[in-house]
Amino acid sequence: MLLAGLSTLSWIGFAFLPWRPWAIREVFDAAVGASGEAALDELTVLVPARNEAEIIRRTLQSLIKQGPRLKIILIDDNSEDATVETARQMRIADLRIIRSEPLPPGWSGKLWALEQGRLQVATPYTLLLDADIELDQGVISALRDRVYRQGLSFISLMATPSMSSGWEKLLMPAFVYFFKVLYPFGQVNAPLARVAAAAGGCVLVETRLLAEIGGFESIKSAVIDDCALARRVKSQGSKIWLGLARSVNSVRGYQRLKEIWDMVARTAFAQLRYSVGLLILCTLAMLLVYLAPIAMLGSSGTLIRCLALASLTIMFLTYLPILRFYNRSWGWTLGLPLVAALFLAMTWTSAIRYWRGERTRWKGRVYRY
Repeated sequence: MLLAGLSTLSWIGFAFLPWRPWAIREVFDAAVGASGEAALDELTVLVPARNEAEIIRRTLQSLIKQGPRLKIILIDDNSEDATVETARQMRIADLRIIRSEPLPPGWSGKLWALEQGRLQVATPYTLLLDADIELDQGVISALRDRVYRQGLSFISLMATPSMSSGWEKLLMPAFVYFFKVLYPFGQVNAPLARVAAAAGGCVLVETRLLAEIGGFESIKSAVIDDCALARRVKSQGSKIWLGLARSVNSVRGYQRLKEIWDMVARTAFAQLRYSVGLLILCTLAMLLVYLAPIAMLGSSGTLIRCLALASLTIMFLTYLPILRFYNRSWGWTLGLPLVAALFLAMTWTSAIRYWRGERTRWKGRVYRY
């Protein structure tokens, strides 16, 4: 009875949090049919790329459509495939390709690449764009306009993930849902709130701010580098904004469960600050909130079953907005307890790898501590 009551009270409290982390309120999208005619000579795009030959063409083609005089710097992070050759074959007039220097100790590959690119930027604004991100026409112009209109120094957009495979359809909406729970967008965007976060796939920032915080060297070993960058910028008193976007799309697909598992495990324990105590608390909370209601449905007690149904009803209703945003059927809400169990297992995988000496792994590199 006690567990059933705690689970239901937890869901009631979550549903009525003032900042409503489950709601879809912070949304950015370029205007439908936006033109790519506005000059973008105030911006430079930095694209760090490592072994992205299969998708770099789509990313660069989407940048060409944004508008004239947009400067693009592709920093090749020692790719072992045809990333550079593919980019060169496109013959983009405003594209500059930089070969990354060898990775120094203590740096992550992406941040080292971005730091080398940053030193070449001479425009007031810098757009940090992952190599797997495809932008709809007009996105960069709309980003710039919002920065001007709202007095922002830093804006990041959560790209719409690929949802072609069954595993993607099951897990990727929940990935965004849990991210919003950990980092409520309303709190991130509130200047007086201490919460800071970013979605690193697409970030527009004032170039001077990058210099003022010490460049990417100030976060050079960060595993969750986008959130670390947002914290550094917000701590300077600058106004930041984070939102969802349908006009920014990740073209990197995850066809197998293992691929998503490794993607989540790469940063999950870092989210908990490598704390065993927080890992245990997270485990107990996930079991109580997401899995206990399922188990309690089989109880012989009528009140316990009613409390379990109440918990599940609130759970499904708070998950429904993110599914609607991504045009998913309401039926996917029924899978949330299973998804929560999978994400909890991924978090434990992340912790076990850390205890074995592996801080994170990505793109064929293993970073140890």
